[in-house]
Amino acid sequence: MTPATKIGLSIAVATGLYAISYGALGVAAGLNVFQVSALSLLMFTGGSQFAFIGVIAGGGGPGAAFGAATLLGVRNAVYGMQIKSMIRPKGWRKLAAAHVTIDESVATASGQVDPAEQKRGFWVAGLGIYVFWNIFTVVGALLGDALGDPKAWGLDGAAVAAFLGLLWPRLKSAEPVAIATVCALATILVIPLVPPGVPILVAAVVSGVWGYLGRGPAQEGLEPDIEPHAGERGKP
Repeated sequence: MTPATKIGLSIAVATGLYAISYGALGVAAGLNVFQVSALSLLMFTGGSQFAFIGVIAGGGGPGAAFGAATLLGVRNAVYGMQIKSMIRPKGWRKLAAAHVTIDESVATASGQVDPAEQKRGFWVAGLGIYVFWNIFTVVGALLGDALGDPKAWGLDGAAVAAFLGLLWPRLKSAEPVAIATVCALATILVIPLVPPGVPILVAAVVSGVWGYLGRGPAQEGLEPDIEPHAGERGKP
């Protein structure tokens, strides 16, 4: 079993278990088992799903819930461009890749250096999470209130732990640590001011601006050619 496969499977199990919480909260928000399961099958992006049921639970209408879910789902379109260039899916695999392009599958693929491992990590994490997420969504929806508070089981921390496991090995220099720190502070500051789920978008914008301003224009190829031509070498 390759490193990417091991990481993908561990992420799939940890994230899948989190769906028990989603299923239970979805039923508590007023959705039935079929509706909760349909969101996992068709929408399949945890942040958007939690945003959707959060608006419904708060008394919002379907339109407002859809808007909140769409706002959080925008990031997956950005991920899609990265995955397209990374694993280059063809044919029907494009549709499959688009459906399982989520935070965890992209992070697992990006954490690999070897192209074959990138593909393997993406598919193992993406498909694994899809299977476990839908299974445990049904489990959580059926159990419903029998679970009590899902947070009491620690399920709300499973996905966070998975992300930390992926992030930590990449903090090998001062700049990644600085970016992570600034993004974390930005997230904490806006939590009281914006709806749930939006802080992660704020962090994404901060990191994007940092990357854009920090990189600057590429200088390679812009310097004038000062090397003398073959016929001019040796001339005073």
